[in-house]
Amino acid sequence: MNIIRGSIVALITPFKEDGSINFDKLGELIEWHIAKKTDAILILGTTSESPTMSHEEDNEICKFTVDLVNKRVPVIASSGSNCTQTVIEKSLSFQSLGADALLTITPYYNKANTEGMYHHFADVADIVDIPMILYNVPGRTGCGISVDVLERLAVHPKIIGIKEASGDMSYMAKIARLANDNFAIYSGNDDIIVPILSMGGSGVISVLANIMPEETHDLVMDYLNGDVIRARDAQIKYLNLINDLFIEVNPIPVKEAMNLMGMGVGGYRLPLYPMAEANRNILRAEMERVGLI
Repeated sequence: MNIIRGSIVALITPFKEDGSINFDKLGELIEWHIAKKTDAILILGTTSESPTMSHEEDNEICKFTVDLVNKRVPVIASSGSNCTQTVIEKSLSFQSLGADALLTITPYYNKANTEGMYHHFADVADIVDIPMILYNVPGRTGCGISVDVLERLAVHPKIIGIKEASGDMSYMAKIARLANDNFAIYSGNDDIIVPILSMGGSGVISVLANIMPEETHDLVMDYLNGDVIRARDAQIKYLNLINDLFIEVNPIPVKEAMNLMGMGVGGYRLPLYPMAEANRNILRAEMERVGLI
């Protein structure tokens, strides 16, 4: 698989009133994203509420998505866990179901030392036949991928990139030299897409794209195609909305936004819970300002 350039949506999972997965709605969302220029679809990430799903549900979503997309865009399946053996098992399952690539997160709670961090990723990459993207988000996991470890992982033939979501531009500057035709850096934060692109990033793995897929794609491609001013202006224009999508823990606000737009994606699985009314009003006002509702 070639390096993906553009907007990769971190797709939400729609639920029915009884809490089961709404596959009809999931299909509608996938078709909408393809029509609106989303460049790849990430399933089963944090935004998908994957921690609340069974392995059987994970496999059902993967198969459904792969079959429906039918190679029109790449499908990336998140196979992360704080147990490396579980990552291997999930990765091989998603590979067998036809996923084009994997996203794997750092271990969490039972944090790793330097060699443990390296092998958490490298041992998976040694076994799978499809590409892997690493996921660095220390704000959620409590640990990060050090520059030294990333240097070692970036040369593995199966590891093709990193979703960098630390928000630390000093760290980004240190790893920017690793970006090349075989290793991509993706912003994991919608509020700093342009800054990461300016240091050699290839795109974004985006929450914003759930409600603004075409605009997110255009922002990235404008920058990559040389229209830096247009990309910068879009980043600034949507910054307040991006921040409001994280006014409560993700994906509570983005699912609320989708429902405000009439998309009918349903609610959440505990421990996620509907937004506080005050925060809902803030989000609604910003959506009105940018013309989404």
